[in-house]
Amino acid sequence: MTSKKARLIQGNRACAEGAMAAGVRFFAGYPITPSTEIAEIMSEELPKLGGKFIQMEDEIASMACIIGASLTGKKVLTASSGPGISLKQEAIGYACMTEIPCVIVNVQRLGPSTGGPTSSAQGDIMQARWGTHGDHPIIALCPSSVYECFTLTVTAVNFAEKYRTPVYVLMDEIIGHMREKVILPNIDEIKIVNRKRPTCPSNEYKPYQIDETLIPAMADFGTGYKWHVTGLFHDETGFPSGKPKVIEEQFKRLMTKFDKYSDEILSWEETEAEDAEILLVAYGSTARSALDAVNILRSEGIKVGLFRPITIWPFPEKRLKTLAEKANKIIVPEMNYGQLILEVERICKDKASVGGLFKFNSLPITPEEIMFKIREVL
Repeated sequence: MTSKKARLIQGNRACAEGAMAAGVRFFAGYPITPSTEIAEIMSEELPKLGGKFIQMEDEIASMACIIGASLTGKKVLTASSGPGISLKQEAIGYACMTEIPCVIVNVQRLGPSTGGPTSSAQGDIMQARWGTHGDHPIIALCPSSVYECFTLTVTAVNFAEKYRTPVYVLMDEIIGHMREKVILPNIDEIKIVNRKRPTCPSNEYKPYQIDETLIPAMADFGTGYKWHVTGLFHDETGFPSGKPKVIEEQFKRLMTKFDKYSDEILSWEETEAEDAEILLVAYGSTARSALDAVNILRSEGIKVGLFRPITIWPFPEKRLKTLAEKANKIIVPEMNYGQLILEVERICKDKASVGGLFKFNSLPITPEEIMFKIREVL
């Protein structure tokens, strides 16, 4: 899967290889542009590793299938795009409530509905955070290079296993289909995380027992540990409970368990941001154009910087807030009608003025367009 030599590969292939390198051995999915290459590669390569690939009848069944496989102890993956992710939402909510590790790749395309199947967009940012109903925690990682498609998929698998949670890898069509020269790490260089499993006798096991880690041990189905899995609010045994105190206790743990590990989960990249008077906040393929714009304008003496969130959810708001206190203006370029800008405005509204550059006609945002916008606000 990996070797220490330069290769010219596609983002979707790097994602598939990252998943397998992290230990994914089960994939269920349904073909959909522009993510289909991930399924094609997994169908060919997983059986060579003793893994299983299954093409389900639809996206709903695909999500349910990986949840079931995860319950047996497998590291699991599914891949889709906007319309398919919409269909998965009920089961994603179930995985959030039941704390079942799984990784969902979304190679975003232009929407809503069937939209533009072969066109790139970044319109699923809020879907990733709020797509399923009710309050729920989620982690979403956003690569902006082929190399990061590999490394962040490894990270997503590790996070899913460690924190017992669904994790999104939010790519866009440009990143998924782009080819770059990369040198990927060997397997023995990759950090692998496995889920915490119980060490107590099977008759003492409680699948949602609260301890100092806030992450309960998870027994594999079929290993003698008996536990109940339900989308209803439940107590530490997993059985449904309608008691307000029990609901509050378990739900608070669910909603705050990432807070304890924020230093590990939150990730971002800064370029010329420390002294920036105008700060760009960009992600995915748009961040590549933003970086070019920063480099060109800096050469002209204009103090522009870039803050690139790699962890989109939870958002690295503390660091952005610090940078916003130094900047006069913040511009959020994104390929949608304005989504992440809402989060940036929430965080920075009292620190700096926030404006957006939105493009939603199937074409990427160019460095020239970003530079034009910056010069408008100088």
